[in-house]
Amino acid sequence: MPPIRILIVEDEVPISRLLETSLTQAGYQCTCAFDGPSCADLLETGGFDLVLLDIMLPGADGFELLPWARECGVPVIFITARADVKDRVRGLKLGAEDYITKPFSIEELLARVEVVLRRGHKLGSRLTYGPLTVDTEAHRVLRAGEEVELTAKEFDLLVLFLKNQGIALYRQTLYERVWHDPFEGDTRTVDLHVQRLRRKLGLEGRLAAVYKVGYRLLREEEP
Repeated sequence: MPPIRILIVEDEVPISRLLETSLTQAGYQCTCAFDGPSCADLLETGGFDLVLLDIMLPGADGFELLPWARECGVPVIFITARADVKDRVRGLKLGAEDYITKPFSIEELLARVEVVLRRGHKLGSRLTYGPLTVDTEAHRVLRAGEEVELTAKEFDLLVLFLKNQGIALYRQTLYERVWHDPFEGDTRTVDLHVQRLRRKLGLEGRLAAVYKVGYRLLREEEP
């Protein structure tokens, strides 16, 4: 399954880099644009699953770009310092999926991104990988047709890896996305669960450790 691609359109470079780093660590593939015309050009190339769009941009503002994104079939979340209710209402009426005002927490942003992607069926309910079939709604895992019993955390880890094949995920990201607690530096919990996943699902050689980072599930087509 290809990674989810997010276009970040923000002219303030520090904010853009913060968003890019946070979303990349969460397993998304990010591209950045810093003005309206660049955003429009990138949207025309296709392949994006979501746009995080500032309103106040050079060249063309977010309100002007929103119809362009919708025409390209890409959902939009506004991220802006404009907190006026009239702006929020205008953005939502024009078709934005959500409207987040600055400052915001990264945790809230990630949660809202996931909601919008799920609403748009970008996060499917059935995932496959080699002999594995995973039903995310029924919480069932089949290996070559035989059901495999996983704990809740093992299941959540597996789904996270399957949705981000080929991407190195930090241990901190894995812990915070699966255990929903702040990461305090102890990697043993994550390492133990990854080892159990490998053993239960025959992923030795496929679920690889990445030095000083975490783990990477090889893409299905990789040898």
